[in-house]
Amino acid sequence: MPVTTCVFDAYGTLFDVTAAARVAAGQHGRGKLAEIWPKLAEDWRAKQLQYTWHRAITGDHVTFWDITCDGLDWAMEAAGIDEPELRELLLALYWELPAYAEVPKMLATLKADGLATAILSNGSPEMLEGAVDFAGVGGWLDAVLSVKEVGIFKPARAVYELVGKRFGTKPGEVLFVSSNGWDAAGASAFGFATAWVNRAGAPRDRLPGTPAHILSDLSTIPDLAKSL
Repeated sequence: MPVTTCVFDAYGTLFDVTAAARVAAGQHGRGKLAEIWPKLAEDWRAKQLQYTWHRAITGDHVTFWDITCDGLDWAMEAAGIDEPELRELLLALYWELPAYAEVPKMLATLKADGLATAILSNGSPEMLEGAVDFAGVGGWLDAVLSVKEVGIFKPARAVYELVGKRFGTKPGEVLFVSSNGWDAAGASAFGFATAWVNRAGAPRDRLPGTPAHILSDLSTIPDLAKSL
């Protein structure tokens, strides 16, 4: 069954989630942050993900923006930073995350090849709209799908089902791409063809569902989609 639709996770896959801390650390007078920003960015992202899993299990759903704020608060406290002004700066920069360098060409090629394209993300619609607009990639996307429609975070099956509802596709017609191994695993278990963008060279997660393809970046996605 040929792939007709390519669907991407947003944060960490299309958009660089480390950019907010990196940009803030480069500003004048950010000496302490400049020393520890990679660890702060890592902790922020880790807590962001952990909180989505916890709330998916307990049913205590909140917006991804709430979770983003909570994750940053934990990361800043862990780093011993109590600077409300810096907190506001980091949160503002999260609305201006750049796309990875290969993203525009990759999406444009998919569209030129006649494939449908979409984002499927834990992000709230407002956050995703801001990210897409800032990165300038909206013209190559047919849909931006948010978990807000189902009120639970990935990897719940109800999230992956949003793709078929929007595009009328069967799972085997979809190539799902994520930088999160657990997300790619969940999508594989759902029945999507999957690609895990493993930029960090991390071990494969021991979870139900195995990503069919492991890539170092997104540049070969168009060739992969045509081969399936």
